[in-house]
Amino acid sequence: MTIDPVALLQRYHAALNDYDERTVKAMFAEDAIYVSPGVNGRIAGRDAIIAAFTAYFAEHPDQAAIDEAVTLVAPDAVHSVWKLEATARSTGQRVTRRGSETVTYDGDGLIRHVEVTDA
Repeated sequence: MTIDPVALLQRYHAALNDYDERTVKAMFAEDAIYVSPGVNGRIAGRDAIIAAFTAYFAEHPDQAAIDEAVTLVAPDAVHSVWKLEATARSTGQRVTRRGSETVTYDGDGLIRHVEVTDA
């Protein structure tokens, strides 16, 4: 199967902005790894990643992220630079975050690894 990592990333980010647990879960390989300072390190496994996302979006339901740049870095990987804004439900505090991430896909177009870096 030929995959288009750029299109897959755009679909993934759109699904995160409209957080739908079922849609996002279907995008990850079962043994995926997610690494981000936003989740205090490394999360292993699709179910654990989705649990962390679900908790995050319960606290930040209005998150809106914008890709500022998207670059294909390998036949199975894409790098994006983004900015996000959200409001913490529990405190009302507005959060702005900038960062980048590299997302790597398996041969079936499922996310197998995400590496996030804050700017």
